[in-house]
Amino acid sequence: MTEQTGPLDGVRVVELGNFIAAPTAGRLLADFGADVVKVERPGTGDELRRWRLHGGDTSLLFRTLGRNKRSVTVDLRRAEGQEIVRALAARSDVLLENFRPGTLERWGLGPDELRALNPRLVVVRVSGYGQTGPYRDRPGFGGVAEAIGGLRALTGYPDRPPTRVGVSLADSVAGLYAVIGALMGLIRRDREPGATPGEVVDVALYEAVYSLMESLIPDFDAFGVTRGPAGSALPGVAPSNTYRCADGKYIVVSGNGDAIFTRLMRAIGRADLADDPRFADNAGRVAHAELLDDAIEAWTTSLSQEAAEAVLRGASVPCGPILTAADITKDPHFAARGMHERHRVRIGGREAEVTFPGIVPALAERPGRTRTLGPDLGEHTETVLAELGVTGAAVERLRESGVI
Repeated sequence: MTEQTGPLDGVRVVELGNFIAAPTAGRLLADFGADVVKVERPGTGDELRRWRLHGGDTSLLFRTLGRNKRSVTVDLRRAEGQEIVRALAARSDVLLENFRPGTLERWGLGPDELRALNPRLVVVRVSGYGQTGPYRDRPGFGGVAEAIGGLRALTGYPDRPPTRVGVSLADSVAGLYAVIGALMGLIRRDREPGATPGEVVDVALYEAVYSLMESLIPDFDAFGVTRGPAGSALPGVAPSNTYRCADGKYIVVSGNGDAIFTRLMRAIGRADLADDPRFADNAGRVAHAELLDDAIEAWTTSLSQEAAEAVLRGASVPCGPILTAADITKDPHFAARGMHERHRVRIGGREAEVTFPGIVPALAERPGRTRTLGPDLGEHTETVLAELGVTGAAVERLRESGVI
């Protein structure tokens, strides 16, 4: 019986990106069967290898974002290194990159040059501000993109400085858009086999964030409404907030559907609010959001978080605890859904079995899977070069000269 392959089996990807955004796209493609060759700097590799490094020489962050990929070391500033990338691109379907605009062109690796070698190549470019426009040459990281894209103006509390979430949100969302763009390019290529050149996908970090801003700009332009930080509430929707419980823990409650609101109020013993015509629709509830939040928290502070959740679940009210890393590793639903994967990984001079996140989304017929964790730096250089016909003395010459 042959091993089941993912839906992207046979798709070849060259990843030239560092940090989070393009590598996130590469990880997703690799999770579902694509052969992703990650090109890294000789000697140092992707800086992500040392981010949140708690032991050994390769972070578990890199082992996660680099899973299912092959690592080759190539100096892209050298002519010989650029020739290796051209050879890889000539036999690949997708190229991912997240350098500052113009960098690949200076190296002779821009889309026009690469598609001259491989007209069907889909080139996916991720940058702070995109490949065009007055800001294109500015350096851009995810945190800055969250500020420029409108998100930071909405985070935190009105009387405090804006805050951020503790993950690379802009980069991860940009990575998702990069995958969407790559797949659309591949679909177009297959549907229009005579179409040339292949698609060029331009993903800007700030635009990835801006796309999440819902009606922020239309509401401002049409009504002059300027949204600001709203703490843990969701503006324009009520009740939907985080509430303190008697044991000091918190519970998130979303009672903002009309029928859900009625069930919620009856569950907390406030039938008077359930039947109050002022709260029959969302507009009325938003106008009295503070009153409703006070009523809910008066109830939650009388119960433990677990007891409050049990009551609300019994009333079919969406709610949930705020889980920590320790909570998530013990949660049975994560485990049942395959979101806890145990893999052996080398950390310094020892091996340990570690829990890693599972693969999203879940596919019924050709699911993704973790074949390998993120590779050691240059682990597959000789193998990949051999596939390009570079072997023996030629490899040694490249290594001695520092190209690989």
